[in-house]
Amino acid sequence: MSGTVSETMDAFHRGRFHILQPKGRGHRAGMDAMLLASLVADDRACRIADLGAGAGAAGMAVAARLEKAEVTLYERSPEMADFARRSLLLPENAAFSARVSVCEADVTLRAKARVEAGLPDEHFHHVIMNPPYNDAGDRRTPDALKAEAHAMTEGLFDEWIRTAGAIMVPGGQLSLIARPQSVADIIAACGSRFGGMEITLIHPRPGEDAVRMLVTAIKGSRARLSFRAPLVMHETGSHAFTTFVDDLNNGRAAYSRNVRAIRPAP
Repeated sequence: MSGTVSETMDAFHRGRFHILQPKGRGHRAGMDAMLLASLVADDRACRIADLGAGAGAAGMAVAARLEKAEVTLYERSPEMADFARRSLLLPENAAFSARVSVCEADVTLRAKARVEAGLPDEHFHHVIMNPPYNDAGDRRTPDALKAEAHAMTEGLFDEWIRTAGAIMVPGGQLSLIARPQSVADIIAACGSRFGGMEITLIHPRPGEDAVRMLVTAIKGSRARLSFRAPLVMHETGSHAFTTFVDDLNNGRAAYSRNVRAIRPAP
């Protein structure tokens, strides 16, 4: 595949890890994946599932930062899963590659079919996801691989969050990034499965409308929803990241304060 598809090798976390990505087609990981990875703050031995992992940027970012984390990258597209597998073979990723695996699976499968696809019941301490969050009518593209990664389907959040609840241990943490317009769908999908939800709106600059939101929630928690202080990416009139956002982007800081009751990995 690498001989027929143009690709790039991109460094993240200031060179702490690298990933191979398609060039000119498909989804290319960037700031969203790094912000998502920053939501996992757990120094214990833990198991993490990255649903819809693409080339694996978010899951690898977690593995590169947390030395005891074991990460499984779940991706439905064989092409993107191949990028993730080949990325793990890069010498630049040798420090954590043994703790990361790739599984080709449809995360919307249910019950026995889901388990048989490699998504076991009550196994993971954290589930992270960056699901397709553009409305199907937005940003139409002839690139089928990119369309699959970007465009929502009906009931998407309910299906993905249902799977997260099934594969997560009691007290485990769900973390996701999405558009603010999806807040009602996400709250409804969490339903009685998750509580203690924390939402952070992400604004490009002071005074500008939010374009993304970070969400964490705890399986089985009865704590109430809370909105955290907004996260501002750039100062007015600047394209440079604020100091805190730059720390998140480069793996020098985490952005989760949820109090978890997850049991340590055996």
